[in-house]
Amino acid sequence: MTSELNASATPRDGLIERAHQRSEALGLTRGERRDFDPLVRSDLAVARERNRRLCLHAAPVMHLLFEQIVNTQSMIVLTDAQGTILHSVGDDDFLQRAQKVALAPGENWAEHSKGTNAIGTALFEEAPTLVHANEHYMLANSFLTCSASPIFDPRGSMLGVLDVTGDHRGYHQHTMGLVRMSARMIENHWLSDDYNHRLRLHFHSRAEFIGTLLEGILVVGPDGRIIGANPSALEQLGHSGASLRAQSLASLFGTTPSAVYDHFRMPMSAPMQLTLPDGRPFHVSARFDWPSRPVVAGLGMADGDEAAAAPRAPAVRRVEPAAAQPPAFSGLQYLRTGDPQLDVLVQKVRRVLDRDIPLLVLGETGTGKELLARAVHHDSSRRNAPFVAVNCASIPESLIEAELFGYEDGAFTGARRKGAPGRLVQANGGTLFLDEIGDMPLPLQARLLRVLQERSVTPLGSTRSIPIDIMLIGATHRNLREMIDQHTFREDLYYRLNGLALKLPALRERTDLEAVARRILMAERPQDPPDLSSPVRALFRRYAWPGNIRQLANVLRTAAVMSAGEHEITTAHLSDDFLEEARQAGHTPAPAPVCLAAEPLPVPEVPRPAAAVPAHTLEQAEIELIRSTLEALGGNISAASKQLGISRNTIYRRLRGQGAETP
Repeated sequence: MTSELNASATPRDGLIERAHQRSEALGLTRGERRDFDPLVRSDLAVARERNRRLCLHAAPVMHLLFEQIVNTQSMIVLTDAQGTILHSVGDDDFLQRAQKVALAPGENWAEHSKGTNAIGTALFEEAPTLVHANEHYMLANSFLTCSASPIFDPRGSMLGVLDVTGDHRGYHQHTMGLVRMSARMIENHWLSDDYNHRLRLHFHSRAEFIGTLLEGILVVGPDGRIIGANPSALEQLGHSGASLRAQSLASLFGTTPSAVYDHFRMPMSAPMQLTLPDGRPFHVSARFDWPSRPVVAGLGMADGDEAAAAPRAPAVRRVEPAAAQPPAFSGLQYLRTGDPQLDVLVQKVRRVLDRDIPLLVLGETGTGKELLARAVHHDSSRRNAPFVAVNCASIPESLIEAELFGYEDGAFTGARRKGAPGRLVQANGGTLFLDEIGDMPLPLQARLLRVLQERSVTPLGSTRSIPIDIMLIGATHRNLREMIDQHTFREDLYYRLNGLALKLPALRERTDLEAVARRILMAERPQDPPDLSSPVRALFRRYAWPGNIRQLANVLRTAAVMSAGEHEITTAHLSDDFLEEARQAGHTPAPAPVCLAAEPLPVPEVPRPAAAVPAHTLEQAEIELIRSTLEALGGNISAASKQLGISRNTIYRRLRGQGAETP
């Protein structure tokens, strides 16, 4: 991953030379010091307003990036597509040094103004650029090292540049990687904001990279046409933005939106395996507002559905229960897999469905709180209206108020010219899911309480109240009663949210683990879902599953791939780190892998350890068992791996840890 992020898109030799030639042609000289020519305050405000959305998406990313480089004599710079610095943040003493060479908000750092430099050259080359020390055309800037990455929108248009500049003596080769990762975060946030109500495909040739900054993202229109992509998608598919937008799902991957919806309509669905016309395979995951989207094969999405999913008008919209047709697929019924606790929970929810009673979902991380919220929305009369999810823990405190309540034109520096509606208004007529509500700042809790009481919201900078009609579902893994005692959560808001509290049991407390596992495996390998071997079932039952269903799904996703072509999953197909964690937690003793092979190979008799092994000799017994097995099999690592039910890597690691030689 690191090497890919650090790879320069343009070879450095030649890039600097071309940039110097352009600087000379512009009439600049290396020894000159250009006069300061910053924008006046009003013009800078106009530039920031024009790039309000870029600033809004970049602000939290710049904050995270600054935490990585604080106290390193560095600064972070954000510019617009013309090279004008919009914002900067950095160590105070270095900001003062940078001010002396006009590296400050309002100044322009395009090549025509400052010659060869990372910002201006990245703008011209449209590629990540590093300019170090005296590679700067103007010698006054030679004390700097600058790493800059352009930022593009989903259609390939330049938005601006993100740059980290520091003292050249503190140059670090990983800085460019951090800058490129941060630029990708901004691009992905922009894409998600642009196409929040469109089908988005997240893909990579390696399944483990889905959900990381290396994943490609494609946006698909209702007719299957590709309408947007992030730069990683262009790189992986080998297309330009224009050529990719001429493609469709059918021409690119040989599939249709209906097939994608069908595959991902169930929770915890496995990534699809899709192939390009040239034979290159990709793992593909999908994002869309399940299950309020049409998910049955043959049903398309009209643009009118998109408009309904993202209402622009503030008028109250309510779908009366009598007018709503019952859904062909029940989300709540799908969640029932045989556990009595869940059965009781589902019965409770059904009794209050469409009764205007707020729900508070409690449970550990990974237990499926959002899945329950989406199932409730899907089975309610509001299923054709938006389901809007907000993670209160993932939005910076400085932005969450504007994110929830919206804002008017000019409400704050960088605000959108026409304002923004906010998530509460976007959810009007539908369901608002506030995840991790226990992380909401106290001042916002008071505002949210007023909104819930008055059923209207007043955007920032406005005196106009907008009436709203929403079903509210809150969720948290925290103990809100303890937070009330500690004065970190409002008691009145707690009672307003807690119309009906629903506690999702942890996976270790459920009786349907095997049924859940079967459902996951059916989604992972629908053509030939494998069974779990008896030892694996026993191991799963003993394991505590701290990550709950999310962890189980990840473990089985790997096992389903590793066991391709086989009918049963054994411990040989489980990841080494999971087995190691289970062993260290005391859920499976070290010599137990001997019993985990479902069908022992016809090999010579292998000595077995005594049934009861003292705890202090477990590791020694394991090593001796591996050695004796290898000796009996003539040093065949692969055969020993299958016989013992552990991976080859585990055998190598155990023996090397003892200083033993491996064949």
